[in-house]
Amino acid sequence: MDATIGFVTQLGMDYETAFDVAAEADFDFVELLMDGDHERRSLDPDAVREAAAERDLDLLVHLPFALDVGSAYEHVREGAVRELVAAAETAAEMGALKGVAHANSKAWSPAWDATDLREIVLESVREVDAETPDGFEVCFENIPRGAFSTGNFQDLFADTDAAMTLDTGHARVDGLDSAATAKFVARHADRISHFHLNDTRKAQDEHLPFGAGTIDFEQVLGALPDDWSGTLSLEVFTLDYGYIGVSKKYLNDVLETVES
Repeated sequence: MDATIGFVTQLGMDYETAFDVAAEADFDFVELLMDGDHERRSLDPDAVREAAAERDLDLLVHLPFALDVGSAYEHVREGAVRELVAAAETAAEMGALKGVAHANSKAWSPAWDATDLREIVLESVREVDAETPDGFEVCFENIPRGAFSTGNFQDLFADTDAAMTLDTGHARVDGLDSAATAKFVARHADRISHFHLNDTRKAQDEHLPFGAGTIDFEQVLGALPDDWSGTLSLEVFTLDYGYIGVSKKYLNDVLETVES
């Protein structure tokens, strides 16, 4: 397995501090959340690119996830897609390699047919995939109870060429235990480019530190083929970098076991 390791920043994390922590802890990359203070208009792409390069870090981003690319209203949908592509363009200017996006609809469910909404989401996924800059990959995430949760993400695979971000905690919320998640990974490894690794003790979106819950990550990551090449982001809901550092140590141990 040729995987690189990073972590997702949270609201309230300054990107330069995050880069310093990542470099000191020997991470390969930082996944910068492009929202709030780090929304695209607030960022200087040259400054971000240089700050990452100075610390010998790669950059990934989490694109804005509240954009309604599955809106049933055409102008709302078109605006959301345009904004998502604009954020991807800024990310590419910063030197980012990948961006995580949500393939979902916020439409009022009693008023709209779920099948029709999924078709709208698929149209947006294809547009985003076609319009983002060369060399930058958008990886769409499994969203619990969304248009494309883990259970029906194979439909997105079938109808688009898009890559996936597999969120392990979201898979658990969707009802997959570790064995079922490993089976999904084995079946779709060629389309999974990126992981959000977070733990949970039960079927809730807890985003605990890696190893603090009940997910069997040796089983999940062990399902990847030997030649899999992708990225692994620790996504922990904390502002305490200590938990991220501990998570990396646990992840390193798991990878050593899986690769031995």
